Amino acid sequence: MKNKLSGWKLLMLIVVGYALIIGVSVYLGWDKFIVLDAKGPVAEVQQKLIMLTGMICMAVVIPVIGLLVFIVWRYRDTPNNKAPYQPHWDDSKLLETIWWGIPIVIIIILGVVTARDTYKLAKPPVSDSTPITIQVTSLDWKWLFQYPDQKIATVNYVQIPAGVPVRFQLTSDAPMNSFWIPQLGGQEYSMPGMAMQLWLQADKPGTYYGSGANFSGRDFAKMNFVVESKPQADFNTWVKEVKSSSPKLTNEGYTELAKPSTMKQQFYSDYPATLYTDIVNKNGGIYMKHGSESMSSGSYNGSTKP
Repeated sequence: MKNKLSGWKLLMLIVVGYALIIGVSVYLGWDKFIVLDAKGPVAEVQQKLIMLTGMICMAVVIPVIGLLVFIVWRYRDTPNNKAPYQPHWDDSKLLETIWWGIPIVIIIILGVVTARDTYKLAKPPVSDSTPITIQVTSLDWKWLFQYPDQKIATVNYVQIPAGVPVRFQLTSDAPMNSFWIPQLGGQEYSMPGMAMQLWLQADKPGTYYGSGANFSGRDFAKMNFVVESKPQADFNTWVKEVKSSSPKLTNEGYTELAKPSTMKQQFYSDYPATLYTDIVNKNGGIYMKHGSESMSSGSYNGSTKP
């Protein structure tokens, strides 16, 4: 006679397996999972939402798998099966209420929490510091960052002051992409002819990983950039260094930059005043402002007001 695992033993193995996965994750530390290593207020809100969703999923998945194993074992085709034979049973109001009610409750909980946090994150993080604006353009296959208040620009590198809300304005002069700094917040699309908006903030100084999270051609996997958060004084010093030691980005230089290629970090001490608005407007010029949800089409005016 073959040695077969009973249903209860198999169920226990599944439960123990889940427990081991959770235990190993906790032992290694959540910071090993970059999406769960929140370093700013936006990422913290999204981290809690991810954790809540994960726990609800576990609360559903484990019992469902356990019930599947139990039912297969309990009602197996064997002479020793003691399950009652009910050929005319076809309805149970209690069971119908359970398997329809639980999903409805879960959807309501997730919907309410997700909507609440989504609208909350569309506004600037609460801070005593004055926000700064960084205009972002995704290219083939690189990222251009413009600082309209500081009048400098960078490629594949962005520095921000710690503890200061940052308003990223996103567009694309190439195929659509997705701007993502996992430790600071969720992704936002960059699209030709549109100026999207994303608020992020780093609580403390540090170095963070940024990338393009959308397929955009041959070298899309190389569209990574470095994000450094520095104290305000260090940020101001860096701006002065870029202004004094880097070349200017001209219209001709941007034309070359926009051609499909990969490149290392680059810095510019100045750039044409209307460069960003020209990039947006040449493909339609739509400005989308999350939060109050206003959209204007036609000629984008490049406003940097919150």
